[in-house]
Amino acid sequence: MSKTPHKKDAPKSVAVGILTVSTTRTLETDQSGSWMAGFAGKEGHRMMYHQVVPDDAEAISMTVADVVLSRDLDVLIVTGGTGISPKDVTIEAVRPLFEKELTAFGPVYAQLSYEEIDSAAILSRATAGVISKTLIFCIPGSLNACKLACKSLIFPELGHLTKHMKE
Repeated sequence: MSKTPHKKDAPKSVAVGILTVSTTRTLETDQSGSWMAGFAGKEGHRMMYHQVVPDDAEAISMTVADVVLSRDLDVLIVTGGTGISPKDVTIEAVRPLFEKELTAFGPVYAQLSYEEIDSAAILSRATAGVISKTLIFCIPGSLNACKLACKSLIFPELGHLTKHMKE
């Protein structure tokens, strides 16, 4: 079956949450999170949650689990902490919570990133999965990385993914 019928029957608006992982940003200075919140609105989606959590694996995993269980979100975008430095622990905190992993997301994101930033693309460990019927995307924290992931991959498929998740 082609993707056209799937997308045609997909919801046009979904509930979106954003969690920024950073020890230096606040909600007021979270440029990437603010851009994603604005973009979600422009795309017709409902912004339901936006918060900043420190680069701490326990704080990240507890926050993600709490948000997924206590909020009625279709998607939670976790931005920041996906690199390779010792403080980058988002993937280690979130991946064990996945019930299913969208294994193609990371490689496709890396390919798109490579086209923009060349070999530095290998520094990102972007990933995605599902926790309790909520889509989770873990993406780098830079504004350009967020724009690339949201415009090229996440938002074009949100309704389609949500439709399948809710079946």
